Amino acid sequence: LCFRRLEIILVWIPDNEEVWQSAEITKNYKTGDCFLHVQLEDGTELNYPVDPAALPPLRNPDILVGENDLTALSYLHEPAVLHNLKVRFVESKLIYTYSGIILVAINPYKQLPIYGDAIIHAYSGQNMGDMDPHIFAVAEEAYKQMARNNKNQSIIVSGESGAGKTVSARYTMRYFATVSKSSSNADVEDKVLASNPITEAVGNAKTTRNDNSSRFGKYTEISFDQSYQIIGANMRTYLLEKSRVVFQSENERNYHIFYQLCASAMQPEFKHLKLGSAEEFNYTRMGGSTVIEGVDDRANMVETQKTFALLGLKGDFQMDVFKMLAAILHLGNVDITLIQIPMFSFIFYLEDKHLNIFCELLDLNCDKMAQWLCHRKIITTSETVIKPMTRAQAVNARDALAKKIYSHLFDFIVERINQALQFPGKQHTFIGVLDIYGFETFDVNSFEQFCINYANEKLQQQFNLHVFKLEQEEYMKEDIPWTLIDFYDNQPVIDLIEAKMGILELLDEECLLPHGTDGNWLQKLYNNFVNKNALFEKPRMSNTSFIVQHFADKVEYKCEAFLEKNRDTVHEVLIEILKESKFHLCANFFQDDPVSISPFSSSINIKSARPVLKSPNKQLRMTVGSKVLHKCFRSSLSLLMVTLNATTPHYVRCIKPNDEKLPFEFDSKRVAQQLRACGVLETIRISAQSYPSRWTYIEFFSRYSILMTQQELSINDKKQICKIVLQRLIQDHNQYQFGRTKIFFRAGQVAYLEKLRSDKLRHACIMIQKSVRGWLHRKKFLRMKQAAIIIQQYFRGQGRCHYQTWAAIIIQKYCRGYLVRRLCQLIHVAAVTIQAYTRGFLARKKYRKVQPIKNFISVTGSHYCSIRKMETRAMTPTFYMSVLISSSLFLYILCILYILYIFTYCYYKNTDTQSYYICHVLSPFFNRVLESHFQSQKETYEKEIEGLNFKVEHLSQDINHLQKLFREENDINDGIRLEVSRLTSENLVRSRCRKAKYVFPRGVVVNMIPGLPAHILFMCVRYADYLNDADMLKSFMNVTIDGIKQVVKEHSEDFEMLSFWLSNTHYFLNCLKQYSGEEGFMKCNTPRQNKNCLKHFDLSEYRQILSDLAICIYHQFIIVMENNIQPMIVPGMLEYESLQGISGLKPTGFRKRSSSIDDTDTYTMTSILQQLSYFYSTMCQNGLDPELLKQAVKQLFFLIGAITLNSLFLRKDMCSCRKGMQIRCNISYLEEWLKDKNLQSSNAKETLEPLSQAAWLLQVKKITDDDAKEICEHCTSLSTVQVHSSAFHITTSAHSLPPSSGMGEEIGKKKVKLLG
Repeated sequence: LCFRRLEIILVWIPDNEEVWQSAEITKNYKTGDCFLHVQLEDGTELNYPVDPAALPPLRNPDILVGENDLTALSYLHEPAVLHNLKVRFVESKLIYTYSGIILVAINPYKQLPIYGDAIIHAYSGQNMGDMDPHIFAVAEEAYKQMARNNKNQSIIVSGESGAGKTVSARYTMRYFATVSKSSSNADVEDKVLASNPITEAVGNAKTTRNDNSSRFGKYTEISFDQSYQIIGANMRTYLLEKSRVVFQSENERNYHIFYQLCASAMQPEFKHLKLGSAEEFNYTRMGGSTVIEGVDDRANMVETQKTFALLGLKGDFQMDVFKMLAAILHLGNVDITLIQIPMFSFIFYLEDKHLNIFCELLDLNCDKMAQWLCHRKIITTSETVIKPMTRAQAVNARDALAKKIYSHLFDFIVERINQALQFPGKQHTFIGVLDIYGFETFDVNSFEQFCINYANEKLQQQFNLHVFKLEQEEYMKEDIPWTLIDFYDNQPVIDLIEAKMGILELLDEECLLPHGTDGNWLQKLYNNFVNKNALFEKPRMSNTSFIVQHFADKVEYKCEAFLEKNRDTVHEVLIEILKESKFHLCANFFQDDPVSISPFSSSINIKSARPVLKSPNKQLRMTVGSKVLHKCFRSSLSLLMVTLNATTPHYVRCIKPNDEKLPFEFDSKRVAQQLRACGVLETIRISAQSYPSRWTYIEFFSRYSILMTQQELSINDKKQICKIVLQRLIQDHNQYQFGRTKIFFRAGQVAYLEKLRSDKLRHACIMIQKSVRGWLHRKKFLRMKQAAIIIQQYFRGQGRCHYQTWAAIIIQKYCRGYLVRRLCQLIHVAAVTIQAYTRGFLARKKYRKVQPIKNFISVTGSHYCSIRKMETRAMTPTFYMSVLISSSLFLYILCILYILYIFTYCYYKNTDTQSYYICHVLSPFFNRVLESHFQSQKETYEKEIEGLNFKVEHLSQDINHLQKLFREENDINDGIRLEVSRLTSENLVRSRCRKAKYVFPRGVVVNMIPGLPAHILFMCVRYADYLNDADMLKSFMNVTIDGIKQVVKEHSEDFEMLSFWLSNTHYFLNCLKQYSGEEGFMKCNTPRQNKNCLKHFDLSEYRQILSDLAICIYHQFIIVMENNIQPMIVPGMLEYESLQGISGLKPTGFRKRSSSIDDTDTYTMTSILQQLSYFYSTMCQNGLDPELLKQAVKQLFFLIGAITLNSLFLRKDMCSCRKGMQIRCNISYLEEWLKDKNLQSSNAKETLEPLSQAAWLLQVKKITDDDAKEICEHCTSLSTVQVHSSAFHITTSAHSLPPSSGMGEEIGKKKVKLLG
């Protein structure tokens, strides 16, 4: 019934297009074979040549595909990392992935809805690894470590241009501003965020790789006070690309601020700058691309002005900056003309409009500027010579001046931003965000790329040491023997660049020479390093370049303009002209000792360790900070490294997926190149040399309990079970180590365990299949057997059929004959009987007709005499009277019957007698009878009325007496009540005066009588109203309100106290409303309650104050409940698994939170229900209003649903079919709790509907269009984005139903159609 499936072994082989390609081994490999027989994914058969010493890397099991931490992969190598990133980015649309301590962020080139405030709050307070990878998770980890350890932190964001560094740094700062917002100084966070648009405007530009590329490095220190709230910030900048001011490559732009200024040139406030469109200026049209698609430079200018104003940099400052920028644009348009004169060559400036505007804006001497832009002064020991320059030299001098002005302006703006962000208090800690260029290599690499790569070498060295240190700390924490790990140290490359007689020192030395050239410097490099240093090479086909072997790759640098860029030369005479400017900002830029505007200077002056001789040609010495550029950069870089080494670093590596800026397109070559350059693969390599896979004991037990025997499972200590199982499964004990809370595995061991687990599951599946198939066949056999028996019975019965038919006919014959005879006899008897009765009836009828005549004749004669006698007696009236008066009702009836007889008799006799009897006998008789009867009834009723009147009079006297006694008792009670009120009020006032606060004792009386303090307070108000004492009432109300506020403030985290005072404040407020005397509050009062209303005072103002106070207490009451239950929600609703079966846990990487096997703080669903029951019982005990109680429960359930839903969508490992079953089970527990507490009417159940629909979504099929339609119809409480996100987050496991490709888009379309 079963056949063993052939084992499939997948490997990675190199590929020219995809870098690595997956292949399946089709033939067993034997030691010594030169070829590996494989089949590619497209079905191509291939004989791949292999080296026995370096076999192709193995592919990870499917369970690990798409893992959110690369260090969790069993096989750690480049193809595994590349494939995992591709699966997450292309298929799951996930841009963040952990790689140990690094967050890898791939630029999606598309706006994603994952950066809202709701996401920020979802990550706030969460541990790293509990949620899906995100830039907010790194920021939260830095913030948490700062608060926990009181140690400064740094977040290092790096990557090449277009990888998304600026956006990542911006979101990091936004996260800090949101989670640490201060209520007392709310504008500080806004100022910190406002610095980003300004620095992007003056320091970012469009390049071929990125529309908003940062052309400088930036380190922003965000300062926090002791409460860990932002109090200020400071910014340091590194290596601004000044050459972009005067030169842009094709399809590139200058800095954004120039285009924003040109777009606003027609505005009235900018008219005096005399600007035009960007196409009119050389410095903005050089790249041929003055417009960025989708970018409005005019609107951005307005935003820049707003952010300047937000930082306190008002209109005058802004206009000074814009004048400097406009002057640079006009300087670039200065036309230089060469005029040939016999025996001389002069460069002569005509009346140039732009030169005049330049001098006008900066308030300079136009003639001097025109002269010294085309001449230079040469000073010798004996004389000074003025020499005209060539056109190229003049253009270079003009451009150098423009670069110098912009450089000073940039530093000035940064200083003013720092001044606006400075803070008066003391900095407790800070978090630094470093947005710096990553390793760069282009077709042509110059001085800027050399400095950038040098900085990345230093950062990579610091990164390697930090990773090594973290590995060591992890081993020591887990009590695992530490062994030295060999990792790449790039110190030799750094020495090549910065050591004595290194590249930079030789460059500095050549710059000091009056006639130093790039070629001479390059020749010195060749002489010193070629064939002497393995990291330095000379290109075979070039004599103007050199190659340096960096940690990431070999880079070839063109030596052209190295000396010029390093010198950063500006002629001294031009500087002197700018110093003489009457425009204060321009003059201050070029002073010998400019006064620092801010205590935070962006330029760092470090004294050179080597004295430098002063050159006689001062034009070669006027460089930044009196140093060559690389020294300034090196000094600031050294200070940055000191800062980073003094902080705890966190790394974000931004990756550019493709060069075409297409959304969710993955270019494997480009990504692999960046992974090598950013240190991700180095992290993987360091981890792979030790124990890369790390599982907690709980995770291991949950995942591999299927491999454990019943005897092993009977042991109570799960940690011991894990040890016993591993020793049995893996014979080589060097392949794993047992830590205190984790098990460490070497590379490949998790894959081996997964193979054992899959084999066990496969065997179990085969056993299940065998049993099911056997059961089905047995059931089929029994059905066939039963059918055979029925058929046999049928055919066997056919032989008896004829005999039984003949016998039945005989029986029927006799039975029918018998029944017919019997029926005939019955009919005969019936006919005779009918005849007899008919004949008798006719005879009797005939007899009756004759018999009355005979009887009448015989009786008439005998009774005639007696009738006459009776007639004579009946004629007397006394007879009737005596009968009627003395007889009973029976006799009355007999008399009436007799009268009727007489009347009938008279009728037969004659009509005259009848009239006589009616008129003269019957009428008087009846009148007398009725009159007598009515008289007797009247006397009886009068006697009864007289008796009743006597009783009423007696009862009235008793009632009056009782009312008198009741009034006397009420007067006594009122007196006692007023006295108690007075004494209570006096005691409360005295107690308030002595202690300045009071708290009602929570004794038996308070607990047994909810609202008693409120009623006592109202009694005091009633007493003050009774006395008509306004001062007493005012004092009492103020003392009461202040006392409640003080108690709530001192017990702001005490749930029971808040519940107690919320209930009593609400009762007190209701009493004031009910007895206020206002008609709106008296509708439901009884007349007695209306009589007891307050008579002398209107307390509407105090009611409003009490209402506000009750609202504040309620808000704090809800906050305390949320704070108590929030830590339980995710562990109880998501992480805890009460359903038995195969666990869906997957291996975790470096970022997963460490946990102990005996963790007593683990929350379950029971913990949540117990906490809810505690809240409910406390509220009921304190007599909280039922509506408030229902509202509080509803808010708690909304919190549970929202946090669970957000965590579900932000954690890919939780999106599985099994987890959906668990969530629905937990929701049923909550609904049962509501039913048990009789809270169905609170509408709390409806708040869980989105979570219920999300859990249902995890369990249904997501393959066909019908499935998509069903999902849209059912998931009405989920947005399209949530449904789409859930569809992409479904994990592939034994209990999941993964979606088909395109299902998310199909769902989105159908949902929009349904909503439309």
